[in-house]
Amino acid sequence: RMGLNSEVSVVFDIEKKTAVIFGTWYGGENKKGIFSLMNYWLPMHDPPMLPMHCSANVSAEGDSALFFGLSGTGKTTLSADPIRNLIGDDEHGWDEEGVFNFEGGCYAKTINLTEEAEPDIYRAIKTDAMLENVALKEEDGKLIPDYSDVSKTQNGRVSYPIFHIDNYHKPQKAGHPKDILFLSCDAFGVLPPVAKLTSSQAMYQFLSGYTSKVAGTERGITEPEATFSACFGAAFLTLHPTRYADLLQVMLEKHNSTAYLVNTGWTGGAYGVGNRMSIKDTRACVNAILDGSISEASFEKDNIFGFEIPTSLPGVDSGVLNPRNAWADVEEYDATAKKLATMYIENFKKYDGKGSMDYTAFGPKVDE
Repeated sequence: RMGLNSEVSVVFDIEKKTAVIFGTWYGGENKKGIFSLMNYWLPMHDPPMLPMHCSANVSAEGDSALFFGLSGTGKTTLSADPIRNLIGDDEHGWDEEGVFNFEGGCYAKTINLTEEAEPDIYRAIKTDAMLENVALKEEDGKLIPDYSDVSKTQNGRVSYPIFHIDNYHKPQKAGHPKDILFLSCDAFGVLPPVAKLTSSQAMYQFLSGYTSKVAGTERGITEPEATFSACFGAAFLTLHPTRYADLLQVMLEKHNSTAYLVNTGWTGGAYGVGNRMSIKDTRACVNAILDGSISEASFEKDNIFGFEIPTSLPGVDSGVLNPRNAWADVEEYDATAKKLATMYIENFKKYDGKGSMDYTAFGPKVDE
């Protein structure tokens, strides 16, 4: 009757501030439903506030950082840092005073969860946490969660209050972010492990919201497939993406925040040829951003994408910092880089003439 795509629907009456959820049993519809409304209301506030699909943490000195990224890019993992306090792992706002968490808790995937791989999440599952669609198994006469059993669904989840994380940031807010990280899992092996962006390049990357799917993650995918999700959360945007980009541009310049692109995907070749970026190298890149040591590095400009790549960083193999040098076949790299750049350009055509500024000029350039 309503012309929807399935029996599942989440319907809002904004005047009555009422949501009705049909045909699904996940807490995620509550969480992301409210987030969608925050994306509607907050930019229209006076003064405007920016709602963001990102994680956030803060140092002992009060320097906060934001981590934007789609599923599978490392947003939750990289914001969990033993020497920084977690503000939140998924949804935040940015206003005149700084950044603040919407949720007061976390909503984590449980598939193949182990204490060794994800100790913070594993240990957060105790009284007052809630598991959803997680199978149980009997052990010593008791029923316990079996996180490896995905016979019901791969999308098992746990909700828990933020104070279940040992080093959570009690105020749930912090000052204006010093660093903003856009995380991308690039399965083409083209993007560097870290690149510094100008504020205009940051808007281009923010509106693009690039990551990639690889074989094994979804049926029918046999080679890397580019995914562009505006503002790293297109499904939840209730206003045009340029509204959020314009707001972010103002915030970046007003508070002197620096934006970086971090590739947690492949290096030395595309998926199937190259290797997944090591968590050690990725963590070292992130640490260099957060402790400020990246500002002491020398940089070289990428000829296609235009961003600045550091030539050396503490704890990172210099052979992977420039992705072209990491490939055995540089001609193959050049061809693949042009292929990805063309995908960016095609995707960005929908923003021509939209928003307060056209950011097209700050994207990749491909010679005809």
